[in-house]
Amino acid sequence: MLQTIPGPQQVLTALTGSLGLSSLFGPEIDPLATTFQHCSKPELSCQTQYTGQDKCCFNYPGGQFLQTQFWDADPAIGPEDSWTIHGLWPDHCNGGFDQYCDSSRQYSNISLILVDSGRSDLLDEMTTYWKDYKGDDSNLWQHEWNKHGTCVSTLETHCYETYYPQQEVVDYFDKTVELFHQLPTHEILASAGITPSHTETYSRSEIQHALSKSHGAEVTVRCHGHNLNEVWYFFNVAGPLQTGKFVPSDPDGQKSNCPVRGIRYQPKTPRKGQPTKTRGPFKPTGKPFVGRGSLIVTTQGQQRGCIISPGTWFTSGSCATFKAQKASDDTFTLHSSKGYCAFDQDAFRCGRDISKPVEFSVQDGKLSYRGNTTFFADKAPKGRVQSEVYASGEQHPIELTITWR
Repeated sequence: MLQTIPGPQQVLTALTGSLGLSSLFGPEIDPLATTFQHCSKPELSCQTQYTGQDKCCFNYPGGQFLQTQFWDADPAIGPEDSWTIHGLWPDHCNGGFDQYCDSSRQYSNISLILVDSGRSDLLDEMTTYWKDYKGDDSNLWQHEWNKHGTCVSTLETHCYETYYPQQEVVDYFDKTVELFHQLPTHEILASAGITPSHTETYSRSEIQHALSKSHGAEVTVRCHGHNLNEVWYFFNVAGPLQTGKFVPSDPDGQKSNCPVRGIRYQPKTPRKGQPTKTRGPFKPTGKPFVGRGSLIVTTQGQQRGCIISPGTWFTSGSCATFKAQKASDDTFTLHSSKGYCAFDQDAFRCGRDISKPVEFSVQDGKLSYRGNTTFFADKAPKGRVQSEVYASGEQHPIELTITWR
C-alpha cells in the first residue's frame, strides 16, 4: 500500500478511542492487522462454498474480483506509456453481480475523504492513473465506489474493530491502485513485442497469451471495434479485501469481444503531422466563461476552493469541470456533469432535474447573476463539509465572488 500519514479522522479516533496516539506512529503496530486479527483462517472466495462464514472475513456474494484497466488513445487519456484504472468490481462467482448496495454510504466527495484521511499521496496517484475520458475524474471515482465498492462484504463498517468515518472508502481505492501497479499492462505487452502502433495489428490470442502468462490466469480483453481498449484481470481473495491474499483466477464467464485478428493498439501520440485531440483535462480558452473551465471562489481577497459539480462550494480536492454555453450575445448558461445549473430557492444547484438553466453574464471577469457579482454563503467549507452558495445576502453573512479558470 502507499505510505500514509495520520489524517484528521485517524487523529480523532486515536484521541477518543482506546488506541491512543501511539497507534498512529508506533512502527510495531499494523493498523490493518489489528483491525482484522479475528480473521484467523482465511478461506479463498469462490473456491470455498459459502456455508455461513463471517462475511467480514470471507467475500460473499461478490467473491470474484475484476481489476479493470482502460487504454484510451483517441483522444489520449492518461500517461502515454501506461494504461489507466477503470475500477475494482466484486462479481458473483458465476458472473453475475450486485450494484449500489448501500445508499447510506454513497458519497460524492471522494477527494475530500482521501485528503481528510491523510491520503493525499493516494489522491495524487488516482489523479494520474484513474482517469475519466470526459475529464471528470471525481465523477468516475464516485461512480466506482457507489456502484461497486459498497458491494464488497468485507468493507462493511461493522467489520472494523476500530473504525473512523469512510475508512472503508480509503481502503477500496488504496487496494485498487495497489493492484493496478502490480499489473503494468503496457510493460507486460511491450515485453512480448506488442507495442502501440499506427501500422501494426495483433491477434487476440497473442495479446491474451502475454497478459495471461504474466497474470498467472486467463484474462479478458475488450475492444471498441478493432481497437484494443480494456483488460479485465480476475482474482479470488483469501480473507478480507483490505489484508487478504489476491489469487489470480480465470474469468467468471466474461468473454472477449475483440476480433480474432487485426486488433489495433493505437498510440496515445498522433501520427506525425496530425494534430493531437484532447478531451479533459480541458485546455483553458483564455476567455472567461467560454468553453470548459472551473468556477473558482474568492472570499476576503483570497482564492478559497471552487464549486463542485452539484453546485456547492468546497476547499480541497479536485475542481469540477463546467461548460459555458452561449444563450444570447451577452449571456450564457452553465452545465456540470450533474446537469444544468440554476438557483433553486436562492441556492445554486446543478442537476438533471433542472429543466430551465438560469442565464449568467460576465462583469470585470467575474460571474454575474441579475447584475450582481457578489454571492453569499453561511460559512466557509472545511474538510469534507461543503457550503451552499446563495444569490442573495439575507441571513448569509459570507460574501464571495466566482471567476473562471
